[in-house]
Amino acid sequence: MRRREFIKLVGGAAAAWPFEALAQQPERARRIGVLMPFAETDAEGKLELEEFVHQLEALGWTVGQNLRIDFWVVLHKAG
Repeated sequence: MRRREFIKLVGGAAAAWPFEALAQQPERARRIGVLMPFAETDAEGKLELEEFVHQLEALGWTVGQNLRIDFWVVLHKAG
């Protein structure tokens, strides 16, 4: 292999490599934080969370694929 052919081969691969790397990257998952004012065992609260996730799926967001949801329970203590 001649020197010029080798330089063309290496230069062409180096120029194409960034585009291949970008094309192979998966879609970035978005993250949502949800503060819940009810206990995790609350039946009505579970229904509301299910409906929330269902509405997100209707918009094209899928938990575990392109979406992550973090839930936190925040209970107010009367004092």
